[in-house]
Amino acid sequence: MHTEFNDKIAMKKLMLVLMMLPMLASGQTLEECQQAAESNYPLIQQYGLIEKTTQLTVSNIQKGWLPQVSASAQATYQSDVMAWPDGMKSMLSGMGVDVKGLKKDQYRVGIDLQQTIYDGGVIGSQKRIAREQGKVQTAQNEVNIYNVRRRVNEMYFGLLLLEEQIKLNNDLQTLLAGNERKLESMTKRGTAAESDLQNVKAERLNAIQKATELASQKQMLQRMLSTFCGIEVKGVQKPNINGNANGNENRRPELKALDAQISVLNAQEKALNAALMPKVGVFAQGFYGYPGLNMFEDMMRHKWSLNGIVGARVTWNIGALYTRKNDKAKLQLQRDMTENNREVFLFNNNLEQIQQHENIARYQKLMAQDGDIISLRQSVRKAAESKLAHGIIDVNDLVREINQEHAACVQQSVHEIEMLKEIYDNKYTTNN
Repeated sequence: MHTEFNDKIAMKKLMLVLMMLPMLASGQTLEECQQAAESNYPLIQQYGLIEKTTQLTVSNIQKGWLPQVSASAQATYQSDVMAWPDGMKSMLSGMGVDVKGLKKDQYRVGIDLQQTIYDGGVIGSQKRIAREQGKVQTAQNEVNIYNVRRRVNEMYFGLLLLEEQIKLNNDLQTLLAGNERKLESMTKRGTAAESDLQNVKAERLNAIQKATELASQKQMLQRMLSTFCGIEVKGVQKPNINGNANGNENRRPELKALDAQISVLNAQEKALNAALMPKVGVFAQGFYGYPGLNMFEDMMRHKWSLNGIVGARVTWNIGALYTRKNDKAKLQLQRDMTENNREVFLFNNNLEQIQQHENIARYQKLMAQDGDIISLRQSVRKAAESKLAHGIIDVNDLVREINQEHAACVQQSVHEIEMLKEIYDNKYTTNN
């Protein structure tokens, strides 16, 4: 079964890669990267291991219905043994009957067999507990795998921001190169100083140097994301904005894990009831040795013999009553602790949602002004270029305006990417 599970994982990865092949040219979406990362993360194999372990545990518990067989051998020497009364012994001797009596060394080789017919529900309750404990492990593993999404979010939006900055850097280089060509022409005509040309050229080289740094960071982050997802991530796509998180229901796997813990406690409480029920079973004992069950015969002859006993047994251990009240109180305390953990998680989760909603609203307000700022900076930059052409502005002023326009564009890009990240972080927070 474990092999089948691994085959299913391999097939799932293959289908995921085939499905994503058409997207390689334009880059992967965030959802595709998250699915690939979860399938690639080593913890995904824990599901099969947990399932197999649970099955083995339940199978072992089920074997409690099988006959319990034990073999034993013993040899003893007693200080005294059963004997005929002296009067009876004298009478038998007078009749010519040789009464040897039992020997003090005794031997026995035997087999005991016990079969449970009714256990009061103990085995059934143990199986339920084992299955519920398996569900707890599965739920906790789901929590660990779910955390992969946040790590993907960090790398994905970091890569997206770098790609946006690289595009803006290319625009900056194009703008500086255009002004550099104008200044070259002006320098040849004698209407601009050589130092002005060198100033703009230096700024363009700074932009090229910055582009090299951004490209290096992108390559590093791209390789990290590719390794994490188990696929080659050649690019990323900007997610569509569908508003804030969809719905108010919190579907985080941590809550499912807490529910699974409560289910274990409920199963354990039912097991307390089963412990109070009587047990019914049959048994058989057989042995070969001396003395046997017929003591009188063995007093006459010192020979080994085959012997056997069969019967039925009812047992009722009322000792569970002594601790039942405390055991139920302990289970209730564990429930209270689990519910308290749920309240703590939801409290912190709600605070995180409030912070994310406020950040989303803040970025939306900032983005509403970014367009106007860029438009104004663009107008100022164009005016500066016009003034430079007429010789009424210093090149340093033009470079400053170009850099301020570029900074405004970068700021708009940062605000947009950060808002998208907050939206998807909020989706992560509620699993919506």
